[in-house]
Amino acid sequence: MMDRKKGIFLVITGAAFWGIGGTVAKKLFQQAAIDIDWLVTTRLLIAGILLLTIQFFSKDRSQILGVWKTKKVAIPLIIFGLFGMLAVQYTYMASIKHGNAAVATLLQYLAPVMIIVFLILRKKAVLTRKDMVTVSLALAGCFFLLTNGSISQLSVPTLAIVWGVLSGVALAFYTLYAIPLLKQYDSLVIVGWAMIIGGFTLSFIHPPWQIDVKSLTLQTSLYLIFVIIFGTMIAFWFYIESLQSLLPKESSLLGSIEPLAAVLTTVFWLKEPFGIFQWVGTTCIIIMILFLALNKADSLKGSH
Repeated sequence: MMDRKKGIFLVITGAAFWGIGGTVAKKLFQQAAIDIDWLVTTRLLIAGILLLTIQFFSKDRSQILGVWKTKKVAIPLIIFGLFGMLAVQYTYMASIKHGNAAVATLLQYLAPVMIIVFLILRKKAVLTRKDMVTVSLALAGCFFLLTNGSISQLSVPTLAIVWGVLSGVALAFYTLYAIPLLKQYDSLVIVGWAMIIGGFTLSFIHPPWQIDVKSLTLQTSLYLIFVIIFGTMIAFWFYIESLQSLLPKESSLLGSIEPLAAVLTTVFWLKEPFGIFQWVGTTCIIIMILFLALNKADSLKGSH
């Protein structure tokens, strides 16, 4: 029972940090004019190194170098790092920069719908009533969120929408592509290395040491620490740890606190305007996430 309480605490805290981390990143773009390339590079490198450090001290440390021993694992890991991890992080941050954390997070949560469509097109799944409800909620949610009920004008900048949808595509790829890797190695190893691969690659465009240190105020530095440590490393670590005492369906259900945290902090902390229809859209997308998680719960009941 104590383990279960700990698991619930970890997943709620981790998901809230994820959502708040996006809003804090928006504050950095607004207030300190932090470069997106630099932030993504630094965030990935530091969080990746910290995750591998946790693996080294608390789990099977032989896996850290073990992933590089065969091409069968090494090549997919590099692909995952570039087109999964780096793509997800960069598109998400770009959507936040051009719009806000609430819209970016909610658009990223269209990934389950994209996975459903992909599997149906590949004839690996058939369209069910559950899928139709999911897709309908997602489309209705997006319509209200992005238009605020008026077809003639978008209430969110076009670039924010483009990056947000790309973020959903990247997350769908990330989710599907990671499955075989996570069956062979601990998630801390796979995700830690994926972050380092993504950060290392982006550092050729914007090296992490290229920043005007004088422009970093105490407040900016604290925001940066929050985004890198709490919004990335701890958020992911807590989520993974919660799976030790909760079923994956429960973790994904409680993880829907992330978009809620992003919306609430965007509206009440950053004072971003949010219309009545945008709240309706937000509600549709959160219902979709809960609906998916609860339905997964029903289908998984017999497997544990």
